[in-house]
Amino acid sequence: MHSSIPFLTVYVTVASSAAVVTLLWGLHGAIRRAEPKPREQRRAFWTGTALLAGWFFAALLSSWLQLYDATRTRIPTIEFGLLLPIIAGVFLYRRSTLLRSITAAASQSLLVGIQIYRSLGIIFLVLFFGGLMPAVFAVPAGTGDLAVGLLAPLVALALARGLRGSAGLVRAWNLLGLADLAVAVTTGFLSSPSPIQRFAFEEPNRLITAFPLVLIPVFLVPLAVLLHLASLAKLGWKKTSAHDLSHLLSERKPLPGGVNPAV
Repeated sequence: MHSSIPFLTVYVTVASSAAVVTLLWGLHGAIRRAEPKPREQRRAFWTGTALLAGWFFAALLSSWLQLYDATRTRIPTIEFGLLLPIIAGVFLYRRSTLLRSITAAASQSLLVGIQIYRSLGIIFLVLFFGGLMPAVFAVPAGTGDLAVGLLAPLVALALARGLRGSAGLVRAWNLLGLADLAVAVTTGFLSSPSPIQRFAFEEPNRLITAFPLVLIPVFLVPLAVLLHLASLAKLGWKKTSAHDLSHLLSERKPLPGGVNPAV
């Protein structure tokens, strides 16, 4: 179906790749702020790179092989691509002291600002007006993603400048973003061809389960959920020293002083 709109492949894959590159840049910055020994710094960075890039390419390959295509199976499978990365991410975060320390040293502004990619959800509205996607999904998902994405850099800027009430603003933005994702996922499931379909019978939501658009629910959506959870977790932390990560990675020689994690 997507062959009639080939620009979607470029649109979605470029957006996903840009999100990965930006996160890797942020990961590198967080590790550098922790000032570990060069060898341990490289180990931490390449471990994070392997996890993120491996997830992206796994999502890309499974999507390209049409493993989630609703027209090929009666039982929906897209929930596996959506939920398993979130469960794995939360599990790794809870089990890995290194991952928690890197998240602590990461910039809160980055965790928020990177979600400007959510504004690319305007593609749902474009497809709706082109008669290629049902309104019950495209309108709430498209407008919600557009709002959350456009607000992301503004909230990040307010936080970076230390404006009064910025922490509460970040919390509210995160909750808005999670609510938008919940609505999009729910309407996506209920409007796609499956035994649980309840809407859009005359115009089922087939595109969202086909390559390349399926990369959004199986990669960009779980990535957004994990970023929201990481941002909310940081709001609950006291200011800690990024030196904690350095001490974790290299115990031979304590580093003098601490560097507060960036906001």
